[in-house]
Amino acid sequence: MIVSDKGIKNSWKEYMEKLMNEENEWDHNISAGVKEGPADCIRMAEVRAALKKMKRHKAPGLSGLVVEMIQATGDIGTQWILDLCNGIVKERCTPQD
Repeated sequence: MIVSDKGIKNSWKEYMEKLMNEENEWDHNISAGVKEGPADCIRMAEVRAALKKMKRHKAPGLSGLVVEMIQATGDIGTQWILDLCNGIVKERCTPQD
């Protein structure tokens, strides 16, 4: 059992290096048609469905948003998420903010 801070740090470092540098096998059978033309817009129902799938009462991730914050704003927050996502699809890049 590792009990020293340095030992724990080295153990995590080795684990993460292995995890991030390990090649995974896959059969290269991807069956998806090529979509040409403009991307489809995301619909409000899709945003609502995604919000329902998000786990509640969890610490915020990198974005700092949690589902409770978005839902507390009602349709305003859902519309903001919808506009943000559709803007990303339209512009083909994420905002610098």
